[in-house]
Amino acid sequence: KKSKKAGGGFMKPVQPDETLAAVVGAEPLPRTQIIARIWDYIRSHKLQDPAQKTRINADEKLKAVFRGRDSVTMFEMTSLIFKHVK
Repeated sequence: KKSKKAGGGFMKPVQPDETLAAVVGAEPLPRTQIIARIWDYIRSHKLQDPAQKTRINADEKLKAVFRGRDSVTMFEMTSLIFKHVK
């Protein structure tokens, strides 16, 4: 019997494309690390909407990742980010 690895799909490194690499770096990272780096970027640039905490206001780099949108919810953000990995 094969034993199952915990978190297999999430822990496997994926390659960010050029657009996402501008925010998280160009090296392959697990999906969990990509999300952590995106949140570090959001916090350091104060992009979380103070009135509506679930909204992220995009600067130019994130606008490219978010397909031109000025603002997304944190729930939409994840699916938009992972369209930029291989």
